[in-house]
Amino acid sequence: MRIDNEVKLGFKDVLIRPKRSTLKSRSQVELKRDYFFRHSQTTWSGVPIIAANMDTVGTLEMAVALARHGAITALHKYYSPEDLKAFLAAQDPSIYNHIMVSTGTLDADLERLTQMVQAHPMIQFICVDVANGYTENFVDFVQRVRGLFSDKVIVAGNVVTGEMVEELILSGADIVKVGIGPGSVCTTRVKTGVGYPQLSAIIECADAAHGLKGLIVADGGCTCAGDIAKAFGAGSDFTMLGGMLAGHDESGGQLIDKEGEKVVEFYGMSSKAAMEKHSGCVADYRASEGKLVTVPYKGSVDETLLDILGGLRSACTYVGAGKLKELSKRTTFIRVMEQHNRTFGDE
Repeated sequence: MRIDNEVKLGFKDVLIRPKRSTLKSRSQVELKRDYFFRHSQTTWSGVPIIAANMDTVGTLEMAVALARHGAITALHKYYSPEDLKAFLAAQDPSIYNHIMVSTGTLDADLERLTQMVQAHPMIQFICVDVANGYTENFVDFVQRVRGLFSDKVIVAGNVVTGEMVEELILSGADIVKVGIGPGSVCTTRVKTGVGYPQLSAIIECADAAHGLKGLIVADGGCTCAGDIAKAFGAGSDFTMLGGMLAGHDESGGQLIDKEGEKVVEFYGMSSKAAMEKHSGCVADYRASEGKLVTVPYKGSVDETLLDILGGLRSACTYVGAGKLKELSKRTTFIRVMEQHNRTFGDE
């Protein structure tokens, strides 16, 4: 046993200090970024926001909506090859630039992934997704996927420490997913005592990844546009959103009338609700590490996304970053004891 006494920070612990700016308007800020991926040797240009691969967020309908804004949707792994075929047949080919197909690490998962990629060779992104990215089996699986799909961008996670980011990149991942426990419907920290404050995880993992010409995606913990700005300011290359994109027409959760108000179900993918839906039960050897909640019905996701993008542009103007890619270089975090005045609520 050992104790690391260095302070680790979450989004709530800091604010971004404003700086002089030559920008005259938020409209001058460029949110699109251009990327080159280490292993696939391919490029991508777009807005680096990703809808999480949860079945109450990462839906085909969400993919269409986010693609209109240049963002990405990580499709949940319960779509069949037939589902994907029918969906893509009705879409403009540009949709391939804005979807990730997700996979677990079982042999059946790899077979399903292979069928999808062979049927749709224009797919660019593969997300290899597990709750615990620290196992040898996971690293081996990433290597297998890289061997099979040399020209695809592989996203792998989740981890929260620099040394594991480095191992995954050296094993074939182009992008490493960072975050254990910060999600709004994740109970891993409660059930296991394991986790890492998300802001510090992003800072440390981004440093490790960038040294190897790899990239990271901050996954979880963002509750508002300001948190997304902090994630990018901390060095994240992409930011993945779950709860912020839940509750919309495109989100896929069940719409319920609750005492005269419309609400939508939203649950973690390690929750009892998810495991009963997709596996029939919670296996005896494991515990649920997520929860089922209802969130207010929010209508179309377009309004929410425009609000997020507007907040990002404003954050950039406050520090003089004409492009989102410049935000981390212009960011100075200050530690704080409070975030905002809550006299009239949290909005």
